[in-house]
Amino acid sequence: MKYDLKNNKYFRWGLTAFLTIAASICFYYLLFHGSSIKTGFHTIIGILMPVVFGLVTAYLLTPVLNFIETKLLFPLCRKMKVKESRKRNSIVRGIGILITAFLFVTLIYSLVAMMLSQIVPSIVNIASNFDTYISNFTKWISKLMDDNPELGSQITFLIDKYSVELENWLNNTVLTKTSQVIMTVSLSVINILKSLWDFIIGFVISIYVLASKEKFAGQAKKMAYAFFEQKTANRLIKSFRFTHSTFIGFIGGKIVDSFIIGCLCFIGTTLLQTPYAALVSVIVGVTNIIPFFGPYLGAIPSAILILVVDPMHPLNCVYFVLFILVLQQFDGNFLGPKILGNSTGLTGFWVIFAITVFGGLFGILGMIVGVPIFAVIYAAIKVVVNTFLRKKDLPVETEQYSYLKNIDEEGFHTLNSRLQKDHELKDQTDFSQDKKDQEEKNVGEK
Repeated sequence: MKYDLKNNKYFRWGLTAFLTIAASICFYYLLFHGSSIKTGFHTIIGILMPVVFGLVTAYLLTPVLNFIETKLLFPLCRKMKVKESRKRNSIVRGIGILITAFLFVTLIYSLVAMMLSQIVPSIVNIASNFDTYISNFTKWISKLMDDNPELGSQITFLIDKYSVELENWLNNTVLTKTSQVIMTVSLSVINILKSLWDFIIGFVISIYVLASKEKFAGQAKKMAYAFFEQKTANRLIKSFRFTHSTFIGFIGGKIVDSFIIGCLCFIGTTLLQTPYAALVSVIVGVTNIIPFFGPYLGAIPSAILILVVDPMHPLNCVYFVLFILVLQQFDGNFLGPKILGNSTGLTGFWVIFAITVFGGLFGILGMIVGVPIFAVIYAAIKVVVNTFLRKKDLPVETEQYSYLKNIDEEGFHTLNSRLQKDHELKDQTDFSQDKKDQEEKNVGEK
């Protein structure tokens, strides 16, 4: 006899009870044993870190491999009249992976060599001239106090007030924790070496992933159609494609944008004769990868460094800050939109929200990938909301709800008809201007 478990009420009751008890147990452990779960989670992540490095590296290198195969190797095979076969495709894939890996290693080596050749001498110079910088800074403070007696008396009062507390803090806190500092430095060196080893293992894993990327994609789609209905699987695959395009468009564009900003910063600081132009440009270029807050995170320590190195000429710091402001305006209003376009579809508020939330949860990495992740979440919520609205025969355009008071059998009722008319007039004016610009563009092309 065949039992229909799906329509058996006792089975449904038992399944509901089991899921409720399981959820209660999970909630209990999360509430009272959260630290143990967090420690176990970090342990698992640490073990899987080489695999994570490999998957991320393979994901970033996939567009490069696809370009080499489709634009270089396969056209070359057709030109040489090599017949299509599995063996030919395997050889093309192997050559493509070798070229991609060579380009990746060359790029990493070039970046590291360039950074070390510029940054190491700058750091050594700063360390060797540190006493001179401190002396110049002290002279500048003394001159400032001599020129402003009232300010000097206030500074002297503050120094006398906090010098005792500073001495006590150094004796009771810093000196007593010397062994702890040494241990922390040792652990940091070990972590750096471990990260380097994980990266090497991850690079090897990425080569295997690239070699069989179609097979992995096929297995994922196979599982989707096996465990979900066809319609759900189609939506799931479509969502993954949207996520992929959003991440590749944003991360790739941001890297190119930051590289250009770093180069422009180096040119500008060199022309302005800014101290340590290479070091400052690297800081500005790297932090520019972080949306919105990145330029400020790079400009503030760079400005402080310039002021400490040359305190007798504070205008150098002012010129640098003004140059960074102009550079960021150029990036935000021209270069960034040209490279990134509207790859995320988020407004400025949601960009700040995503950076704040994901940065607080995952640190610097969260600030970098938070925007594309939230863009995917935002798009998913938008699809769900629009689906429910269409089922209710309601419009999906947000503008229709901007001045809405309520909806009843008679239709839409607005809060303020004057505001609505002004809004509609503005939209009509913008539309007319866009239409006029398009007509002028068409005439120019003709």
